[in-house]
Amino acid sequence: MRREKKLVASFFLSAALMAPLGAFAMPVPQDDRDHERHEREEHRVYDKEHRDYHNWNDDEDRVYRHWLEERHDAYVDFNQLDARRQRAYWKWRHEHQEHEEHEHQ
Repeated sequence: MRREKKLVASFFLSAALMAPLGAFAMPVPQDDRDHERHEREEHRVYDKEHRDYHNWNDDEDRVYRHWLEERHDAYVDFNQLDARRQRAYWKWRHEHQEHEEHEHQ
């Protein structure tokens, strides 16, 4: 019986000592938002026709939304577009890229 009490006591002591460590392992909501923002900034999209990559960041998203607006299309996430419309966007993007670069200078 005495041995069982020591075993139970050591179990509870171990659990009490480990509980604070579990609190540090849980992410706080702000960390999740920072991670999502970082993912969005680092997302790269490959343009097969022009054989190049584009960083999908806030600037590219702004240009993409402008393209949709010109066509009077509702917003659809770029990754949800069919291949034909993605190609149309990249074609338009490359035709307007020089204009965009001059705007930012």
